[in-house]
Amino acid sequence: LHQAIEAKEGVKVARESKTLATITFQNYFRMYDKLSGMTGTAMTEEAEFREIYKLDVVEIPTNKPMIRKDLPDVVYKTEKAKFNAVIDDIIAHHKTGQPVLVGTISIEKSEELSALLHRRGIRHAVLNAKFHEKEAQIIAQAGRRGAVTIATNMAGRGTDIVLGGNPEYMAKAEMRKQGVQEELIPEADAFSETNNAQILKTRRLFRSLEEKYRGQTKAEAEEVKKAGGLYIIGTERHESRRIDNQLRGRSGRQGDPGMSRFYISLEDDLMRLFGGDRINALMERLNVDEDTPIENRMLTNTIESAQRKIEGRNFAIRKSVLQFDDVLNRQREIIYSQRDQVLNGENIKEQILRMIDQAIERQVKQFLPSEGDRAAWNLNGLRERYMGWLLQPGDLSYSDEEKARLEPEDVQKDLTE
Repeated sequence: LHQAIEAKEGVKVARESKTLATITFQNYFRMYDKLSGMTGTAMTEEAEFREIYKLDVVEIPTNKPMIRKDLPDVVYKTEKAKFNAVIDDIIAHHKTGQPVLVGTISIEKSEELSALLHRRGIRHAVLNAKFHEKEAQIIAQAGRRGAVTIATNMAGRGTDIVLGGNPEYMAKAEMRKQGVQEELIPEADAFSETNNAQILKTRRLFRSLEEKYRGQTKAEAEEVKKAGGLYIIGTERHESRRIDNQLRGRSGRQGDPGMSRFYISLEDDLMRLFGGDRINALMERLNVDEDTPIENRMLTNTIESAQRKIEGRNFAIRKSVLQFDDVLNRQREIIYSQRDQVLNGENIKEQILRMIDQAIERQVKQFLPSEGDRAAWNLNGLRERYMGWLLQPGDLSYSDEEKARLEPEDVQKDLTE
């Protein structure tokens, strides 16, 4: 991968690097004396944090009451029927001025949905990590009145969606239109001290534009709230409930109104692997055609149960890998502690001598087995093994009389000396 990137960027292609050491994430994190973290979606993985890291997961209440409406899942027989329903739902909410964020599980699905929206004449933005430079700008404006944004689960993460639009991003976009140099724009909202006249001028321009757009976005935010806030549409359930919760969590922040709904088809990966057969049989019995959805809270619970099964399976795999790595980790700890002693210039003479003794003992046992016939001894082979760097010609030479009384321990003692 490194060489491919070097070739693409037109720099000298360096020799392929070697992997000198590997470690699992779990054992890497467990090397820290203090371990903690903060995320909005840790509760679904509480058991894993406790078992692997001995960490408690504490749920902190939201700053303001959460008023987002999480609607039941809607299930269709085919993916085509599901996408048609998603498009109809987007258009219906778009007409009311409600911003819509559509989550997809892959770049291909996001492009497929985008093509369907183009055919219906709906303006929208697509975020699928292909054009990452503009991602933060696009996702920041996903809360504007009537905005339609399609995003994969990786796109635009870490950027807050502000209802009515983000005045900072709007001010910076206006500065670009006015021809402000790109390298000056990151300095526009910085607070570091400077005497640079250009930077100071840029900051004054930014503050005036931000103030102008703040008034606009405030009024627009009220319109968006009246329309129902940000509407999240999930086009497929992910293997992990945590990722679904991350998508939902983009709406209804800080007490804002919002809605979320997942559209599912029996052709989705999750449904094909877990539980789709039973739902399909139910649809067949009820004689449901492919354009008629099933919407039921029990169905949502069945799907979440399938997700829990997958999460459990994935956790079991991670745990198994960790158990194998725990064996290697003991070796790692010993080798790296010895390496640190060498790098720190500590006296390790005693350890080296002990290692030499152990190495000689192993070689003597190999060439002069203590059990069995002495005819199986290979004294010449042992001599050749050490000749030139530990032994000189004439060393380890014994008369026939000495050989008759010789024991492996005697040879080991001679070699050690």
